[in-house]
Amino acid sequence: QLQLVESGGGLVQPGGSLRLSCVASGFTFDYYAIGWFRQAPGKEREGVSCITASGGSTNYTDSVKGRFTISRDNAKNTVYLQMNGLKPEDIGVYHCAARLILARTCVLSKYEYDYWGQGTQVTGSS
Repeated sequence: QLQLVESGGGLVQPGGSLRLSCVASGFTFDYYAIGWFRQAPGKEREGVSCITASGGSTNYTDSVKGRFTISRDNAKNTVYLQMNGLKPEDIGVYHCAARLILARTCVLSKYEYDYWGQGTQVTGSS
């Protein structure tokens, strides 16, 4: 059974850092592009970053460029999202998603991804 499990969320202060992990099982991980998406309360789910199946190409939404870094370890069936310089607008539930495609680029449209994890919460401290 295909499964994606996120972890690493938590409570952060502005300017803080977190590293999210997405562990995959039940499918041939090397054939799938992986995306990270977030959903803030009352807002649509938006694409944050993605990485191609090979790990050779990445993509970021403008608001996180220079602060977030996506990477993958195919030997561990894991994708990471390193988040630095966190801002209040980064708060939300972060989901990883998988798309069966071998391509040179990846996209941030949620409609292109086939399988989703349950998400991990990133919360801001007051």
